[in-house]
Amino acid sequence: MALVLFNTMTGRKEPFEPRAPGVVRMYVCGPTVYNYIHIGNGRAAVAFDVIRRWLQFRGFEVIYVHNYTDIDDKIIRVARETGETVRAIAEGFIAAYEEDLAALGVLKPTHRPRVTEHIGPIVDLIRRLIDRGYAYVRNGDVYFRVQKFPEYGKLSKQPIDRLLAGARVEIDAAKEHPLDFALWKRSEGDVAWDSPWGAGRPGWHIECSAMSMHYLGATLDIHGGGQDLIFPHHENEIAQSEAATGVTFARYWLHNGHVTVDEEKMSKSLGNVVLVRDVVREYGGRALRFFYLNTHYRQPLRFHREAIASARSAVERLDGAVAALNHALPGSAPGEAPAALLEALRAIEADFAAAMDDDFNTPEALTAMFALVRTAHAVAQDPGRTRGAVEAVLARFRRLDAVLGLLSAEDEAPADVLALVAEREAARRARDFARADALRAEIRARGYAVEDTPEGPRLKRVSRP
Repeated sequence: MALVLFNTMTGRKEPFEPRAPGVVRMYVCGPTVYNYIHIGNGRAAVAFDVIRRWLQFRGFEVIYVHNYTDIDDKIIRVARETGETVRAIAEGFIAAYEEDLAALGVLKPTHRPRVTEHIGPIVDLIRRLIDRGYAYVRNGDVYFRVQKFPEYGKLSKQPIDRLLAGARVEIDAAKEHPLDFALWKRSEGDVAWDSPWGAGRPGWHIECSAMSMHYLGATLDIHGGGQDLIFPHHENEIAQSEAATGVTFARYWLHNGHVTVDEEKMSKSLGNVVLVRDVVREYGGRALRFFYLNTHYRQPLRFHREAIASARSAVERLDGAVAALNHALPGSAPGEAPAALLEALRAIEADFAAAMDDDFNTPEALTAMFALVRTAHAVAQDPGRTRGAVEAVLARFRRLDAVLGLLSAEDEAPADVLALVAEREAARRARDFARADALRAEIRARGYAVEDTPEGPRLKRVSRP
């Protein structure tokens, strides 16, 4: 089955074909680092992490760029309120963001550019737009001429006159048109850089165009972000990028749905903003990740405590299946996996792949994952199980979880530890208790305690001595 994805630009599902065979160039808008991230930010990070993982699973090389906006009005305001420097505020919240994403199991991107480290490419892009007549200078500010780009509104599916009627646009005498947007903002002090138009700093939209093209070229394969970015941010990115290069900026646009809290949009005024780190602290990062993946990434998602608690229970079921296999392995008979089991595992993976190829349908992929859970328990409880059977199911868990990222690396003992457990069990059966005790000590030195039960040995991760 071919991979299809929903392209916001066309409003339909399309077969995915990268511009260069085997290589996917992917850019996802990152955070403005002035506060801790909320669960809406976390959803975007997890959604595109799984999309990236699936592309890699299918054999693509993925060059994944995820930026930081580390200079912005909001950051400057927080710096003034706290008395800290803009740099200190940004550094602190970048560290917090990376900590939160690690708790959610999000892989590190290929590149993590910061606006303040790419002022040169940003200035070059603005200069190109001015030279081509798409931008103009007013008293040290630089604006983009929206009316000169006739396709403006093609992503949000609204012409300029309708966008103007529906937008809350501040009257600014410096602009030629109310929808013109800032590429460069006049500024002074320690939050300004030199430019041909005077000291200042970049506008919000220009930074993503400049950084994405710097790492990925003039045309991206996938550009992603939350639905709230479609207008004006992504619309403006398209206009300024295509005006500067004359080629398509992004071939596929992917947007994840909003997160609401008890059916209301999160906002400071309502006092219902839920931070990722608070949910992680109470329920764990994997439970929140499961909560996100249990709804299709394009659909709205309602946050409530019962759903997170249910997600935590689901993760525990996954852990329990893997633990049962690990506990069953040392007592399994030598031998290969039965052909019927291997066929069942192939069918589960086929269902998983069909779901992921259909616009990254993670809820259906989770259904396949829990079919694997049932298979795992059946194999673990089979008194005639073979070592090959247990290892085949464990391998399938690892293979599919490389996409979902839900299993705890700590819950699955490495192969060398499992081999020691099997050797110790053989020593116990031979009543070589001195050897068994020595092997127990070796297992503990590697970070695991072994417990003898009527069902066989069980492992538990402990602190290394």
